[in-house]
Amino acid sequence: MRHIIYGGDGFVGRHLAQKLVADGEEVVVADIVKSELPHYAQARFIHTDVTDAAAVRAVGLKPDDMVYNLSAKMLSPIVTRAERHEFFFPVNFYGTKNIMEAMGDAGADRLVHYTTDMIYGHTYSWPQTEEHPAVPLGEYGLSKLKTEELAAEWRTRGMRVSLFRPRLIIGPGRLGILAKLFKLIDWNLPVPMIGSGKNPYQFISVFDCAEAARLAWKAGVPNEAYNLGSNEPPPVRKLLGDLIRFAGSKSILVPTPAWAVKKTLDLLDAVNLPIMDPEQYLIADEMCILDCTKAERDLGWVAKYRDEDMLIAAYREYRAKKTGAAHAPGAAVPAE
Repeated sequence: MRHIIYGGDGFVGRHLAQKLVADGEEVVVADIVKSELPHYAQARFIHTDVTDAAAVRAVGLKPDDMVYNLSAKMLSPIVTRAERHEFFFPVNFYGTKNIMEAMGDAGADRLVHYTTDMIYGHTYSWPQTEEHPAVPLGEYGLSKLKTEELAAEWRTRGMRVSLFRPRLIIGPGRLGILAKLFKLIDWNLPVPMIGSGKNPYQFISVFDCAEAARLAWKAGVPNEAYNLGSNEPPPVRKLLGDLIRFAGSKSILVPTPAWAVKKTLDLLDAVNLPIMDPEQYLIADEMCILDCTKAERDLGWVAKYRDEDMLIAAYREYRAKKTGAAHAPGAAVPAE
Protein backbone atom coordinates (compact mmCIF):
# COMPACT_ATOMS: atom_id res chain seq x y z
CA MET A 1 0.00 0.00 0.00
CA ARG A 2 1.18 3.52 -0.78
CA HIS A 3 0.84 6.31 1.76
CA ILE A 4 0.56 9.74 0.10
CA ILE A 5 1.26 12.57 2.55
CA TYR A 6 0.38 16.04 1.26
CA GLY A 7 2.35 18.46 3.42
CA GLY A 8 4.53 15.54 4.44
CA ASP A 9 7.67 17.62 4.88
CA GLY A 10 5.90 19.83 7.40
CA PHE A 11 5.57 19.71 11.14
CA VAL A 12 3.35 16.67 11.73
CA GLY A 13 3.91 15.18 8.28
CA ARG A 14 7.61 14.52 8.68
CA HIS A 15 7.03 12.54 11.88
CA LEU A 16 4.22 10.55 10.28
CA ALA A 17 6.41 9.80 7.25
CA GLN A 18 9.21 8.64 9.54
CA LYS A 19 6.82 6.33 11.42
CA LEU A 20 5.45 4.79 8.24
CA VAL A 21 8.89 4.29 6.72
CA ALA A 22 10.03 2.61 9.93
CA ASP A 23 7.03 0.28 9.59
CA GLY A 24 8.22 -0.71 6.11
CA GLU A 25 5.45 1.14 4.28
CA GLU A 26 5.78 2.78 0.86
CA VAL A 27 5.66 6.54 1.46
CA VAL A 28 5.28 9.44 -0.99
CA VAL A 29 5.75 12.94 0.40
CA ALA A 30 4.04 15.64 -1.67
CA ASP A 31 5.10 19.08 -0.50
CA ILE A 32 6.35 22.45 -1.64
CA VAL A 33 9.72 22.03 0.10
CA LYS A 34 12.08 19.15 0.82
CA SER A 35 14.20 19.15 3.94
CA GLU A 36 17.31 17.12 4.71
CA LEU A 37 15.54 14.29 6.51
CA PRO A 38 17.01 10.78 6.81
CA HIS A 39 13.78 8.96 5.93
CA TYR A 40 13.99 10.32 2.36
CA ALA A 41 16.42 7.47 1.76
CA GLN A 42 13.31 5.26 1.72
CA ALA A 43 10.52 7.77 0.95
CA ARG A 44 9.83 9.38 -2.43
CA PHE A 45 9.43 13.15 -2.69
CA ILE A 46 7.25 14.95 -5.25
CA HIS A 47 7.31 18.73 -5.39
CA THR A 48 3.65 19.74 -4.95
CA ASP A 49 1.88 23.02 -4.30
CA VAL A 50 -1.57 22.07 -3.00
CA THR A 51 -3.02 25.37 -4.23
CA ASP A 52 -2.34 24.13 -7.79
CA ALA A 53 -4.97 21.53 -8.73
CA ALA A 54 -2.85 20.22 -11.61
CA ALA A 55 0.14 19.71 -9.30
CA VAL A 56 -2.03 17.81 -6.80
CA ARG A 57 -3.23 15.49 -9.57
CA ALA A 58 0.31 15.06 -10.91
CA VAL A 59 1.15 13.06 -7.78
CA GLY A 60 -0.66 10.22 -9.54
CA LEU A 61 -3.13 8.98 -6.98
CA LYS A 62 -4.39 5.40 -7.24
CA PRO A 63 -7.58 3.85 -5.88
CA ASP A 64 -5.87 1.89 -3.10
CA ASP A 65 -3.71 4.78 -1.83
CA MET A 66 -3.95 5.91 1.78
CA VAL A 67 -3.96 9.71 1.70
CA TYR A 68 -3.11 12.22 4.43
CA ASN A 69 -3.55 15.99 4.23
CA LEU A 70 -1.19 17.80 6.60
CA SER A 71 -0.64 20.92 4.51
CA ALA A 72 -1.77 24.10 6.24
CA LYS A 73 -1.15 27.75 6.97
CA MET A 74 -0.96 28.28 10.73
CA LEU A 75 -1.43 31.24 13.09
CA SER A 76 2.24 32.13 12.85
CA PRO A 77 3.33 34.57 11.52
CA ILE A 78 0.68 37.01 12.74
CA VAL A 79 -0.92 38.85 9.81
CA THR A 80 -3.27 41.83 9.71
CA ARG A 81 -7.04 41.45 9.60
CA ALA A 82 -7.27 42.47 5.93
CA GLU A 83 -4.70 39.83 4.94
CA ARG A 84 -6.12 36.87 6.84
CA HIS A 85 -8.57 35.45 4.32
CA GLU A 86 -6.01 35.43 1.52
CA PHE A 87 -3.39 34.05 3.91
CA PHE A 88 -5.36 31.05 5.19
CA PHE A 89 -7.92 30.04 2.57
CA PRO A 90 -5.73 29.22 -0.49
CA VAL A 91 -3.87 26.42 1.33
CA ASN A 92 -6.25 25.42 4.10
CA PHE A 93 -9.51 25.35 2.14
CA TYR A 94 -8.72 25.34 -1.58
CA GLY A 95 -5.71 23.06 -1.11
CA THR A 96 -7.92 20.57 0.72
CA LYS A 97 -10.59 20.90 -1.99
CA ASN A 98 -7.97 20.12 -4.65
CA ILE A 99 -6.83 17.02 -2.77
CA MET A 100 -10.35 15.69 -2.25
CA GLU A 101 -11.28 16.28 -5.89
CA ALA A 102 -8.10 14.55 -7.08
CA MET A 103 -8.91 11.62 -4.80
CA GLY A 104 -12.45 11.47 -6.17
CA ASP A 105 -11.20 11.44 -9.76
CA ALA A 106 -8.68 8.68 -8.96
CA GLY A 107 -11.08 6.56 -6.93
CA ALA A 108 -9.01 6.92 -3.75
CA ASP A 109 -11.40 6.78 -0.81
CA ARG A 110 -9.36 7.02 2.42
CA LEU A 111 -8.21 10.34 3.87
CA VAL A 112 -6.82 11.50 7.22
CA HIS A 113 -7.19 15.26 7.48
CA TYR A 114 -6.07 17.68 10.19
CA THR A 115 -8.22 20.65 11.13
CA THR A 116 -8.02 22.48 14.50
CA ASP A 117 -9.77 22.90 17.84
CA MET A 118 -10.16 26.57 16.87
CA ILE A 119 -13.24 25.64 14.88
CA TYR A 120 -15.01 25.66 18.27
CA GLY A 121 -14.41 29.34 19.09
CA HIS A 122 -15.62 30.35 22.55
CA THR A 123 -16.17 27.67 25.17
CA TYR A 124 -19.85 26.86 25.71
CA SER A 125 -19.31 23.68 27.71
CA TRP A 126 -16.26 21.86 28.96
CA PRO A 127 -14.48 19.61 28.56
CA GLN A 128 -15.21 20.13 24.88
CA THR A 129 -16.38 17.00 23.08
CA GLU A 130 -16.51 16.68 19.32
CA GLU A 131 -20.17 17.73 19.50
CA HIS A 132 -19.29 21.16 20.92
CA PRO A 133 -20.75 24.03 18.80
CA ALA A 134 -18.40 25.13 16.01
CA VAL A 135 -18.37 28.93 15.84
CA PRO A 136 -14.84 29.98 14.82
CA LEU A 137 -13.58 33.43 15.77
CA GLY A 138 -11.46 34.16 12.70
CA GLU A 139 -10.31 33.17 9.25
CA TYR A 140 -7.98 30.39 10.40
CA GLY A 141 -10.66 28.47 12.27
CA LEU A 142 -13.20 29.25 9.56
CA SER A 143 -10.91 27.94 6.81
CA LYS A 144 -10.56 24.68 8.73
CA LEU A 145 -14.28 24.38 9.49
CA LYS A 146 -15.02 24.76 5.79
CA THR A 147 -12.78 21.76 5.09
CA GLU A 148 -14.85 19.72 7.54
CA GLU A 149 -17.90 20.69 5.51
CA LEU A 150 -16.08 19.46 2.39
CA ALA A 151 -15.36 16.19 4.17
CA ALA A 152 -19.05 15.78 5.03
CA GLU A 153 -19.92 16.24 1.35
CA TRP A 154 -17.35 13.70 0.15
CA ARG A 155 -18.46 11.18 2.76
CA THR A 156 -21.86 11.10 1.03
CA ARG A 157 -19.98 9.98 -2.10
CA GLY A 158 -18.30 7.06 -0.32
CA MET A 159 -15.07 8.65 0.89
CA ARG A 160 -13.89 7.79 4.39
CA VAL A 161 -12.42 10.80 6.17
CA SER A 162 -10.94 10.82 9.66
CA LEU A 163 -10.70 14.40 10.99
CA PHE A 164 -8.36 15.46 13.79
CA ARG A 165 -8.81 18.64 15.85
CA PRO A 166 -5.59 19.25 17.82
CA ARG A 167 -4.82 21.86 20.45
CA LEU A 168 -1.57 23.84 20.13
CA ILE A 169 0.95 21.38 18.73
CA ILE A 170 4.37 21.06 20.37
CA GLY A 171 7.39 19.49 18.71
CA PRO A 172 10.94 19.95 17.40
CA GLY A 173 11.71 22.80 15.05
CA ARG A 174 9.15 25.55 15.60
CA LEU A 175 8.92 28.27 18.22
CA GLY A 176 6.10 30.45 16.93
CA ILE A 177 4.25 32.59 19.45
CA LEU A 178 5.99 31.12 22.52
CA ALA A 179 9.27 32.71 21.44
CA LYS A 180 7.85 35.94 22.91
CA LEU A 181 7.22 34.22 26.24
CA PHE A 182 10.71 32.75 26.32
CA LYS A 183 12.28 36.15 25.62
CA LEU A 184 10.46 37.70 28.58
CA ILE A 185 11.69 34.91 30.83
CA ASP A 186 15.25 35.20 29.53
CA TRP A 187 15.23 38.95 30.14
CA ASN A 188 13.79 38.52 33.68
CA LEU A 189 10.80 40.65 32.70
CA PRO A 190 7.25 40.34 34.06
CA VAL A 191 5.13 37.76 32.26
CA PRO A 192 1.54 39.02 31.85
CA MET A 193 -1.30 36.53 31.81
CA ILE A 194 -4.66 37.19 30.20
CA GLY A 195 -6.86 36.77 33.25
CA SER A 196 -5.91 35.14 36.55
CA GLY A 197 -4.05 32.15 35.13
CA LYS A 198 -6.32 29.75 37.01
CA ASN A 199 -7.61 28.15 33.82
CA PRO A 200 -5.61 25.29 32.27
CA TYR A 201 -3.79 25.51 28.95
CA GLN A 202 -3.61 22.35 26.87
CA PHE A 203 -0.93 21.34 24.37
CA ILE A 204 -0.51 18.24 22.22
CA SER A 205 2.77 16.66 21.13
CA VAL A 206 3.63 16.43 17.43
CA PHE A 207 4.60 12.82 18.11
CA ASP A 208 1.15 12.08 19.53
CA CYS A 209 -0.40 13.76 16.47
CA ALA A 210 1.59 11.60 14.07
CA GLU A 211 0.63 8.47 15.99
CA ALA A 212 -3.06 9.44 15.83
CA ALA A 213 -2.86 9.63 12.03
CA ARG A 214 -1.17 6.22 11.87
CA LEU A 215 -3.77 4.68 14.18
CA ALA A 216 -6.61 6.09 12.06
CA TRP A 217 -5.19 4.23 9.06
CA LYS A 218 -4.83 1.05 11.13
CA ALA A 219 -8.44 1.41 12.31
CA GLY A 220 -9.75 1.59 8.74
CA VAL A 221 -10.14 5.39 8.59
CA PRO A 222 -13.33 5.90 10.62
CA ASN A 223 -15.73 8.55 9.32
CA GLU A 224 -15.38 10.54 12.53
CA ALA A 225 -13.84 13.67 14.03
CA TYR A 226 -11.41 13.38 16.94
CA ASN A 227 -10.06 15.86 19.47
CA LEU A 228 -6.34 15.64 20.28
CA GLY A 229 -4.99 17.14 23.49
CA SER A 230 -2.82 16.30 26.47
CA ASN A 231 -4.09 14.63 29.62
CA GLU A 232 -4.78 16.67 32.78
CA PRO A 233 -3.33 20.03 31.66
CA PRO A 234 -2.25 22.20 34.62
CA PRO A 235 -3.41 25.79 35.26
CA VAL A 236 -1.57 28.46 33.29
CA ARG A 237 -0.13 29.91 36.51
CA LYS A 238 1.48 26.60 37.48
CA LEU A 239 2.63 25.82 33.94
CA LEU A 240 4.42 29.17 33.55
CA GLY A 241 5.63 29.27 37.14
CA ASP A 242 7.34 25.90 36.75
CA LEU A 243 8.98 27.11 33.54
CA ILE A 244 10.27 30.29 35.20
CA ARG A 245 11.76 28.26 38.05
CA PHE A 246 13.33 25.82 35.62
CA ALA A 247 14.89 28.69 33.67
CA GLY A 248 16.29 30.28 36.85
CA SER A 249 14.59 33.52 35.83
CA LYS A 250 13.54 36.40 38.06
CA SER A 251 10.39 36.95 36.01
CA ILE A 252 7.11 37.21 37.88
CA LEU A 253 3.64 36.30 36.68
CA VAL A 254 1.27 39.23 36.40
CA PRO A 255 -2.49 38.54 36.32
CA THR A 256 -4.47 41.10 34.32
CA PRO A 257 -8.14 41.95 33.78
CA ALA A 258 -8.91 39.77 30.78
CA TRP A 259 -11.56 42.14 29.41
CA ALA A 260 -9.13 45.10 29.40
CA VAL A 261 -6.34 43.14 27.72
CA LYS A 262 -8.71 41.83 25.08
CA LYS A 263 -10.04 45.32 24.36
CA THR A 264 -6.47 46.59 23.99
CA LEU A 265 -5.55 43.75 21.66
CA ASP A 266 -8.76 44.36 19.70
CA LEU A 267 -7.72 47.98 19.24
CA LEU A 268 -4.24 47.04 18.04
CA ASP A 269 -5.80 44.55 15.65
CA ALA A 270 -8.18 47.21 14.33
CA VAL A 271 -5.29 49.57 13.48
CA ASN A 272 -3.30 46.80 11.77
CA LEU A 273 -0.74 46.38 14.57
CA PRO A 274 -1.65 42.90 15.84
CA ILE A 275 0.63 41.23 18.38
CA MET A 276 -1.64 38.20 18.76
CA ASP A 277 -4.36 36.77 16.57
CA PRO A 278 -7.89 37.25 17.95
CA GLU A 279 -8.37 33.49 17.76
CA GLN A 280 -5.59 33.19 20.35
CA TYR A 281 -6.36 35.94 22.84
CA LEU A 282 -10.16 35.86 22.80
CA ILE A 283 -10.17 32.41 24.43
CA ALA A 284 -7.00 32.78 26.51
CA ASP A 285 -8.84 32.89 29.86
CA GLU A 286 -11.49 30.30 28.97
CA MET A 287 -11.69 26.61 29.90
CA CYS A 288 -10.62 25.33 26.49
CA ILE A 289 -10.02 21.70 27.40
CA LEU A 290 -10.58 19.01 24.80
CA ASP A 291 -12.18 15.70 25.76
CA CYS A 292 -10.15 13.05 23.92
CA THR A 293 -11.91 9.91 25.13
CA LYS A 294 -13.42 9.29 21.68
CA ALA A 295 -9.96 8.86 20.11
CA GLU A 296 -9.01 6.49 22.91
CA ARG A 297 -12.19 4.47 22.47
CA ASP A 298 -12.13 4.25 18.66
CA LEU A 299 -8.41 4.27 17.86
CA GLY A 300 -6.66 3.18 21.05
CA TRP A 301 -4.92 6.57 21.09
CA VAL A 302 -3.74 8.12 24.35
CA ALA A 303 -1.52 11.22 24.63
CA LYS A 304 1.89 10.27 26.02
CA TYR A 305 3.42 13.70 26.66
CA ARG A 306 2.70 16.06 29.58
CA ASP A 307 2.25 19.81 29.09
CA GLU A 308 4.89 20.67 31.71
CA ASP A 309 7.51 18.46 30.04
CA MET A 310 6.68 19.72 26.56
CA LEU A 311 6.99 23.38 27.53
CA ILE A 312 10.31 22.86 29.32
CA ALA A 313 11.63 20.88 26.35
CA ALA A 314 10.56 23.76 24.10
CA TYR A 315 12.46 26.22 26.27
CA ARG A 316 15.54 23.99 26.20
CA GLU A 317 15.52 24.00 22.42
CA TYR A 318 15.03 27.76 22.38
CA ARG A 319 18.10 28.17 24.62
CA ALA A 320 20.09 25.71 22.53
CA LYS A 321 19.38 27.74 19.41
CA LYS A 322 20.29 30.97 21.19
CA THR A 323 23.66 29.54 22.21
CA GLY A 324 24.28 27.88 18.85
CA ALA A 325 24.07 24.35 20.22
CA ALA A 326 22.24 21.58 18.44
CA HIS A 327 18.90 20.74 19.98
CA ALA A 328 18.50 17.51 21.85
CA PRO A 329 16.69 14.65 20.10
CA GLY A 330 13.00 14.69 20.88
CA ALA A 331 13.06 18.28 22.12
CA ALA A 332 9.74 20.03 21.81
CA VAL A 333 8.91 23.39 20.32
CA PRO A 334 5.42 24.75 19.77
CA ALA A 335 3.89 24.91 16.32
CA GLU A 336 2.07 28.19 16.67
